Amino acid sequence: MLETNLRRAIDPRHAKTFDTTELRNEFLIENLWKDDVVCLTYTQYDRMIVGGASPKNGPLTIDGVDQTGTPSWLDRREAVLVNLGTSGTVTAGGETYQMGRCDMLYLGMGTGAVTLSGSDDAHFYIISAPAHRTIAARLITIDDAAQVPLGDRDTSNERVIYQFVHPAVMESCQIVMGMTKLGTGSVWNTMPAHHHERRSEAYLYLDLDEGQNILHLMGEPDETRHLIVRNEQAVLSPPWSIHCGAGTSSYSFIWAMAGDNVDYTDVDMVAMEDMQ
Repeated sequence: MLETNLRRAIDPRHAKTFDTTELRNEFLIENLWKDDVVCLTYTQYDRMIVGGASPKNGPLTIDGVDQTGTPSWLDRREAVLVNLGTSGTVTAGGETYQMGRCDMLYLGMGTGAVTLSGSDDAHFYIISAPAHRTIAARLITIDDAAQVPLGDRDTSNERVIYQFVHPAVMESCQIVMGMTKLGTGSVWNTMPAHHHERRSEAYLYLDLDEGQNILHLMGEPDETRHLIVRNEQAVLSPPWSIHCGAGTSSYSFIWAMAGDNVDYTDVDMVAMEDMQ
């Protein structure tokens, strides 16, 4: 079963008028997973698709998605699937891939239908964006990812960035994607903050214990807003918005970008004293 919804792009001037409920409705994806359903959110931010699939009682297949306007969803798109369960299986393009937890599978344009299955706790995170050429599929494990240590325990932001779909590891058309894991006792992510007018981004927070929350900061640097986010919920970040946050405990998050380039360092930094 497939469920889709559309999120239209929001101008920053419009976002300033939103109350908490409106902010959550536009920028937070609270329910990514339903048993035996593929849930996709088609956004107008660089035409990214953000979704989840939970093959609880049998395989789930993704093929036609109305919002793409093509017979099969990857006819003019690329995608990355992340296994968040104990083990998972993806069949696509005539190949079958066995995936461990947090492994990422890149699928290129023209792959065709994609079938997902796995253990009782199997659920997959899905990112997709338009593509201009075909690139071969590749399974990237956490051992294959490039690792970049950042931050410091004294500033509560000691973390390791794992770059999966990234020029340091592999090529893609426009998706850049990876995972950040915070060290014990560290809670701040992506601080000092930044935004990037040339790309949109999505965060999926995970590894957050029950009863713990993330305070996710968004909005323009001089007029910030916030969202309270729980485990395995996703946030959409428009190009004009900062995207950073702090948790009430340590956690991880998966970041995914799409836009004009794949230069991970192409960001507009925000000085700490300019945040309001």
